[in-house]
Amino acid sequence: MARSGAAKTTAGKPSGKDAGASKAKGAAGGGDADKAQLLDFYRSMLLIRRFEERAGQLYGMGLIGGFCHLYIGQEAIAVGMQSVREPGDQVITGYRDHGHMLAAGMDPNAVMAELTGRAAGASKGKGGSMHMFSTEADFYGGHGIVGGQVSLGTGLGLANRYRDNGNVAFVYFGDGAANQGQVYESFNMAELWRLPVVYVIENNQYAMGTAIERSSSETHLYRRGASFNIPGQEVDGMDVSAVRAAGLAAAEHARSGKGPFILEMKTYRYRGHSMSDPGKYRTREEIDEVRKNRDPIDHLQDRLEQLGFADEAALKAVDAEVKAIVADAAEFARTTPEPDPSELYTDVYTETAA
Repeated sequence: MARSGAAKTTAGKPSGKDAGASKAKGAAGGGDADKAQLLDFYRSMLLIRRFEERAGQLYGMGLIGGFCHLYIGQEAIAVGMQSVREPGDQVITGYRDHGHMLAAGMDPNAVMAELTGRAAGASKGKGGSMHMFSTEADFYGGHGIVGGQVSLGTGLGLANRYRDNGNVAFVYFGDGAANQGQVYESFNMAELWRLPVVYVIENNQYAMGTAIERSSSETHLYRRGASFNIPGQEVDGMDVSAVRAAGLAAAEHARSGKGPFILEMKTYRYRGHSMSDPGKYRTREEIDEVRKNRDPIDHLQDRLEQLGFADEAALKAVDAEVKAIVADAAEFARTTPEPDPSELYTDVYTETAA
């Protein structure tokens, strides 16, 4: 099932002369990943893809209210980076967050139920798509303010440094958020105090709908830390093994006391910015070209087959298993009760004993 041809678009690819110096290869410390790891990557990425497809359907049926930002096309980033985390490492991201939750090990039922505003949701039905949270998974949100999570994530790094616990904060944001002022205040503090933070810029090329070339004077976003002496690397965010290899190196840099590191993941989202975005700022041909030649799941499927780790039948079985999990999550999210009105008054503030 190998797919031939090279994409004409640069979406998801390190570009120009920087590609050779910064392109990460392989996995498991830079070498070839083993069979179990690659199959786990495949299943995790497929779970995110099928989950997001079903979330889009539920949104169209009116079962999900508010905003809903899907992660379809970017699955390799959350899955690859999750594989380098150690116990206690934190994750924080923006509002395109469902994939990060699932990669972090959160229950698909609880995530889908939160999308539909149910009491069994990850945030008791109060957070919705953009504002879920799980201390058990060390997942600190889902945040709706563009770039706001970068300062919060830097604070997580400060807490790690203060506690000397050896943990790293993985802080995700997009190419649009990369232009926000608080991002650079955070960069300055993180490098000044050598905080253990890995900043992961998910550059899907368009922010809300403006091509990066029209919104950023420096389009190589991994260079954004140069004036703060923060090293950076551009990575093929459509290749889960490349993501893992780069993530391992960045996490080791931060964990060893050398301070923050910036990873720019070149990726591409297939759907609009949110479910309400018709996406008229790009052509259908461009999207189809990326789907055909750069899809992260197809890329891994081809690799699994070429290595003899799985055949088409085995991978179809994985897909069937994942589809069943997602179908159960959707039914749970549709039928489980809504929160009691009294929940409006809980979790508002904390009282401490005198």
